Amino acid sequence: MKRVAIFISGGGSNMVTLVDSMTGDHPARPVLVLSNRADAGGLRKAAERGVPTAVVDHRPFGGDRTAFEEALQEALAPHEPDILCLAGFMRVLTAGFVTPWEGRMLNIHPSLLPKYRGLNTHARAIEAGDTEAGCTVHEVTPELDDGPILGQARVPILPGESAEALAARVLEMEHRLYPAVLRRFAAGDRTRVDLP
Repeated sequence: MKRVAIFISGGGSNMVTLVDSMTGDHPARPVLVLSNRADAGGLRKAAERGVPTAVVDHRPFGGDRTAFEEALQEALAPHEPDILCLAGFMRVLTAGFVTPWEGRMLNIHPSLLPKYRGLNTHARAIEAGDTEAGCTVHEVTPELDDGPILGQARVPILPGESAEALAARVLEMEHRLYPAVLRRFAAGDRTRVDLP
């Protein structure tokens, strides 16, 4: 049984879908939900589901990313996770943190990578005149929003649609895609998952 730690910064809707999926014959179980914000709504949702939580606030570290990441590792250590899932964790992690976890760390990103790395993905897709958007689950590497793609879900962009409306529809697909990819990944299967 693989042990999964999930990193969040906000409401944790993707974390909830992951935690709720890890039951029955699923090859993994959640062992920790960690946030860089003590006020993240997802912490309460994790606690309600019986999952241990931790907070490592990045602000006291100022710009010292190494010290922040060392504190993250210290928070993880007692829980001995096999897999890390980034689920709306709004801090960029350096190679010093990522490299030891390479091949065991997933992220979900709200675009069809390699398009639109970084932020404001939905507005950028609309401005570019794209006919579809979507989301990607990928392995985390030291390069931002890079790494082997494990799954994608596509969402058509409707005429005149706002970035907010598109984001809400993409989020629904994120909630389907991430659990599907994690289940395969935890079983040792890196076959790509594609949702229409």
